[in-house]
Amino acid sequence: MKKSIIIVISSIFLTSCEQISKSIKDTLKPVADTTEVNAKKEELPPPSPFDPAVEKQIQDAQQLVTTILEKHTTTHVQRRQEGKNTDFLTNEIELNKAEEALRKLPQYMGKEIFIYSLVYFYDDGNIHVMLQHPKNPEYVDNYDYKNGIWSEPKPEQLSVKDDIKSRLVPLQKVSFRNIAKAAAIYNDKVSQIEGAKPVTNIYISVWNNKLRWYPTTINGSRERYSIELTENGSLKKFERE
Repeated sequence: MKKSIIIVISSIFLTSCEQISKSIKDTLKPVADTTEVNAKKEELPPPSPFDPAVEKQIQDAQQLVTTILEKHTTTHVQRRQEGKNTDFLTNEIELNKAEEALRKLPQYMGKEIFIYSLVYFYDDGNIHVMLQHPKNPEYVDNYDYKNGIWSEPKPEQLSVKDDIKSRLVPLQKVSFRNIAKAAAIYNDKVSQIEGAKPVTNIYISVWNNKLRWYPTTINGSRERYSIELTENGSLKKFERE
């Protein structure tokens, strides 16, 4: 079983954490007993198909996937930052200006804008977002926001295996103002943890048409905490690991 989990983890940079979790479950799922399947015992909850040891392995694998993904993403974010921090993440007015400017792009006038896969926000005032093409729904373009201006679209190369529809959310679901709310929550928790540093970038991942906020961990010099936000950027969970 451990070998199966390791094989699944090796694909982390080609798929999302949710997809890996599903693969692990499917790999370890035992074959159902036909007698039990046919038995009608609706009054009793179904037994778990995994023993405690296997469940622990699955949880450890999922945690490892999340940790590696965040380290990879942090490196990506650090390479993209070009200027000094301007407290953009907590500036609701400037964030709203960026969103309004995006809505006014000529190619999207009169059309609904859909975010694909992810959107990055940096405290130096930059934003990176992937949008579904305004005319061809099978295409995706990259846009960068810098010095108050959105760039021209840059094509994103996709695979025939990419499930575009499941990685889309309408722009109206990702209010840029919520970034300021999320940043305030992150920084409030950081202030309570010795050695933790204020957030300098926030990004939102889209999977199964739902939003997930990053970072999902806050590291201090002595402690590590997991943090989860709701889709609108409010605090959902905060606990020590």
